Amino acid sequence: MKLAIISHTEHYKSSEGTIVGWSPTVNEINHLSHYFESVAHVAMFHSVKAPLSVMPYAQANIHFVKLPTLGGRSIWSKVWLILNIPLVLYRVHKVLKQVDVFQLRTPTGIAIFLIPYVTLFSKKKGWYKYAGNWNQKHPPFGYRLQRWLLKKQSRCVTINGRWKNQPSHCLTFENPCLTDEDIRDGKSVRSQKTLGRKISFCYVGRLETPKGVGRIIEAFNNLNDQSKARVDEVHFVGDGIERHHFESIAESSDINFVFHGFLDRDAVFNIYKKSHIFLMPTTASEGFPKVIAEAANFGCIPVVSGVSAIAQYIVHNENGFIIRPISSQGLLEQLRAIFEMDDKTFSEFLKKNEDFVKRFTFEYYISKIRNEILN
Repeated sequence: MKLAIISHTEHYKSSEGTIVGWSPTVNEINHLSHYFESVAHVAMFHSVKAPLSVMPYAQANIHFVKLPTLGGRSIWSKVWLILNIPLVLYRVHKVLKQVDVFQLRTPTGIAIFLIPYVTLFSKKKGWYKYAGNWNQKHPPFGYRLQRWLLKKQSRCVTINGRWKNQPSHCLTFENPCLTDEDIRDGKSVRSQKTLGRKISFCYVGRLETPKGVGRIIEAFNNLNDQSKARVDEVHFVGDGIERHHFESIAESSDINFVFHGFLDRDAVFNIYKKSHIFLMPTTASEGFPKVIAEAANFGCIPVVSGVSAIAQYIVHNENGFIIRPISSQGLLEQLRAIFEMDDKTFSEFLKKNEDFVKRFTFEYYISKIRNEILN
């Protein structure tokens, strides 16, 4: 069986001339490729230097099909998208003729016209992956339109979380991010990790206001001196247009904020391993950020907002903390609870995450695709 995946995943050419793509998606496709004769990934190519958050394809049966860089909020970017619709449709049509099944990843700019296209003009077996907040009350128009189109589908749609009045063809799927080896490694890390006097914190994701980076800095700056003395490091992994702004705010703080920029997968995992708490006071349109599962696997207690499906996995004061309200003050209240925690309670939190993280393995994800979609 031959598979096509259509997405907006960023691809680049490495200094060695190899095509590389955003690591979470490429890693997922590397694992999927073991179960298909071939995988064609139709996605976007960026003619700029590759960041560290990328990796190459590991299997010879994966083929990258280049699309131009599309998307953005400016008027020109929207015009450029419209001008390239014929090219995108041509390349997608050509690939669909060569495969048996497809996956279309949404919500994206190109999915606005690709969902109607494959619905009306393709009889191939396929499914849609909606990575955003399926239950968002006031989504942007493009997201709202795509969600409405997907609710009217006969094909399966995989979504984050489980919701009231969920259509029968919309299937709850966790986004994979961990191997069985990661699970074994995580279990070993958790068994040895203690809270101690000094506590390390981390955040992994885009450095932007909706994700809560500013709220994190403000909350730590508002700690009393006794609590500040217990903070070892606060790690920020990722990048974004607001990075320099956040760095300038952090410079005047007596908290040790460390900005790493993009890191490869192993380096990110090492940050989790030496941290105790994972922070994400986000108000962005999230499905379920897989970094929460990664961090929990390696012994970081999640302190996160309850948007979308997050609160379906993180139960307040059981295996993590839900920030309410989603503000620097709301985060500050949870930080105070962390500083009152003893080693025994910390270990109990970590144990309660053992079953939750197993649902984010590639093996679990692929078995659900084979059993609930392909069969």
